[in-house]
Amino acid sequence: MSTQQSTVDFIMRQLASISGISTNKMFGEYGIRCEGKIVALVCDDQLFVKPTGPGRELAADAAEIPPYPGAKPSLLIVPNRWEDAGWLSALIRATADALPTHLPERRSPAKT
Repeated sequence: MSTQQSTVDFIMRQLASISGISTNKMFGEYGIRCEGKIVALVCDDQLFVKPTGPGRELAADAAEIPPYPGAKPSLLIVPNRWEDAGWLSALIRATADALPTHLPERRSPAKT
């Protein structure tokens, strides 16, 4: 099952106060970016936020489960928590702030 556009539209309306927020479609599901960083996924109409220390504090009651088979666990934010735009925006902002600006460069093996 894939995510309905209406689910993503609702979440993005709730996050409208955050500058630099965007989505991108990925194989029928969606990534949520904040200032270019992937902070959350919407999979099967469920919101999964990348786990960080500050995010875990704000969403202490959230279960940590993978958004799809083989993925790392994420914070599952239940739909009734989406209703509080201020709380949801604070969670996404705190998550983005805690994530690194970019991934470390991978070094390619030395050529001989």
